[in-house]
Amino acid sequence: MTASIAAAVRELASAEVVAFAGVGLAARILPVTEAYRTVEATLPEGADDARPHIAWLLANGSPAGKAYAATLLATFDPEAARAAWGSLSHEAAEFTTFHGCIMDRTTLGQYATGQLTVA
Repeated sequence: MTASIAAAVRELASAEVVAFAGVGLAARILPVTEAYRTVEATLPEGADDARPHIAWLLANGSPAGKAYAATLLATFDPEAARAAWGSLSHEAAEFTTFHGCIMDRTTLGQYATGQLTVA
């Protein structure tokens, strides 16, 4: 289980896009979405195995990778996720988001702030 989590986290570490479902008219599932789902499927039961990988992603990932890390953290430790979103709320780096066919650009700080208002 840990090897598949590690491989998925490596994929998320270089993510340039945040998409939790299919994108575009064809609803294509992106490799980063598959990687996210791989880690998410182990949670919350596999939180002990996943936590160090998620912490590494939060510290070392791309801006989109950090967004994925904080989102994953929220599935088993909402308090830690809230702290992560707070620490990311001042980040100026940008990434692309997809919501179905709608593509947008945002900063990690804007995305994190939005997550704090939802949480």
